[in-house]
Amino acid sequence: MPHAPRRRSPRLTGRGRLAVLTAGLLAAVAVAVTVVLLRPDGESPRDLGSLTVPEGRRATQVYALADQALGLTEGTTRQAAKDTRLALPAAADGNPEGYLFPATYPLDESTTPATLLAFMADTADERFREAGLDAGARRLGLSAYQAVTQASIVQAEADTPADMGKVARVIHNRLDQDRALEMDSTLNYALGRTSLDTTHEDTRTDSPYNTYQRPGLPPTPIGNPGEQALRAALDPPAGDWLYFVTVRPGDTRFSEDYAEHRAHVEEFNRERAAEGGG
Repeated sequence: MPHAPRRRSPRLTGRGRLAVLTAGLLAAVAVAVTVVLLRPDGESPRDLGSLTVPEGRRATQVYALADQALGLTEGTTRQAAKDTRLALPAAADGNPEGYLFPATYPLDESTTPATLLAFMADTADERFREAGLDAGARRLGLSAYQAVTQASIVQAEADTPADMGKVARVIHNRLDQDRALEMDSTLNYALGRTSLDTTHEDTRTDSPYNTYQRPGLPPTPIGNPGEQALRAALDPPAGDWLYFVTVRPGDTRFSEDYAEHRAHVEEFNRERAAEGGG
């Protein structure tokens, strides 16, 4: 969240919220498996269950989940991501971050990391098109890739789905005013962690994902957003908010005024200290 550097940041990032597939997507999955993955002898491959990718997971986390679900050596899916040509925008330069759509995917004995990653990227393309990504991004003066990047920050920063629109508005307002985003989620991505604590030293990290020091959006998405976060990024509610802080779970305060925001931050720090986190 945007604020002057302080000892702690009230932002839970990388929470695992399950993405529940619609019946239509499940039907599409079943058709794809039947058509593409039949064995040469005509029998259906043995069912191995499914893999659920929660909203907001980073690509590295998705790779680890896939390795575990498929019973593969750690790092196998990461390598497959480098070797497989996926349906990604040119701006992604082969990096699937942001395009491994959070959903539940069926697995069977013919599933490989390459086919699984391709299905995730194809699903992202389909669902993002359904959400009106290209047109929505143009309305905001963004590229589609930038809009997905914004959605990934919204996914990481919003404490509840109801907060997503306001978080998106804060991002838009700060970009419009040429303010640094100062988002802890992007800094955590740079440092390869998920943390409530952000120090002054952290904010001096030399990284293009350090939005305390670098203006504008980070160079890539910082996770894989769901459709709700994308829609919030494309159509945020009106408002002049420039700051937000989650004082306690379910209680996020959005402010236009910095002094008011600082008061909310102090309340958060008191809450953390009372819980033994300070």
